[in-house]
Amino acid sequence: MTRLSDAFAKGRPALVTFVTGGDPTPADTGAVLDALVAGGADVIELGMPFTDPMADGPAIQLANLRSLAAGTHTSDLFDIARSFRARHPQVPLVLMGYANPMTRRGPDWFANACMDAGVDGVICVDLPPEEDQDLGPALRAAGVDFIRLATPTTDAARLPEVLKSASGFVYYVSVAGITGLQQAATESVAAAVAQLKASTDLPIAVGFGIRTAEQAAAIGAVADGVVVGSAIVDLVGQHGAKAAGPVRDYVATLRAAIDEAHREKTA
Repeated sequence: MTRLSDAFAKGRPALVTFVTGGDPTPADTGAVLDALVAGGADVIELGMPFTDPMADGPAIQLANLRSLAAGTHTSDLFDIARSFRARHPQVPLVLMGYANPMTRRGPDWFANACMDAGVDGVICVDLPPEEDQDLGPALRAAGVDFIRLATPTTDAARLPEVLKSASGFVYYVSVAGITGLQQAATESVAAAVAQLKASTDLPIAVGFGIRTAEQAAAIGAVADGVVVGSAIVDLVGQHGAKAAGPVRDYVATLRAAIDEAHREKTA
C-alpha cells in the first residue's frame, strides 16, 4: 500500500484538492496546504507554475502569474513539498503541471527530486502516454506514480494506451475544455466512470468545473474521488496571505457534503 492507495481505501469518496504552488508567495503556500488538510482533503495536488498553462482557465492562469511574479522557482516547490511531508507524513502530495518544468533538467533529476521531497505522484498535463518515455520510466524507477488523464474524447481505441502507463489513480477530466468554467452532467460522468472501471482497477477521480458542495456530492456518488481546484485557487486570489481560514472552511463544506451523500447512498 502507498499513501495514494490508502487515500482511496477509506470507504468513502476521496476529496482531491488543488492549489498553485507559490501563490500568493512561496512562504504562504504551506499554510494553504495545511488548511486543505484541516478541511478534510485526502489528496493534495500542488500546481507547478508555468508561463503557458494551456489547460487552465482564468483562475489558475492568474494564480500562475501571481506565483511567478513572487519569484517562485522549481526549487521552491520542492522545498514546499519537503516541508509538507515533514508536517503531514501520511497525506499524499501530487505535483501537477506541464512538461517543460518537469523535463528541462532531465527526467532523472525531476524524478529523484520528487522522491527526495516525498512527492507521491505526478500529473503532467501536456505529456501524452505515447511520449511516456520522456518521464515515465524515471518516475517509476523513483517509486513515484504517474497519474494519467482521461477525457470525454478518450475513445475505446486509445484508452488502453492511456491506462497502460497509469498508476496511483486515473484523473477523469469531465469536460472537453479548460479548468473552472463548466461541469459535465452527472449522468455522463457516471457513464464515463463505469467505462473506465471496466478497463482498470485504479481509482477514478473526477475533476474540472466542480465548485459547489452539491456538485462535489453528486460526483462523489459516482466516482472514487472528487477533484476541486479553481474554486480554491479563487479563494487564495481573493484573500492572499490570509487565505488559510477561508480555504479550510470551504474544503470542510465539500468534505461534509461528500460524506453525507455517501452515507445516504450506503444506508
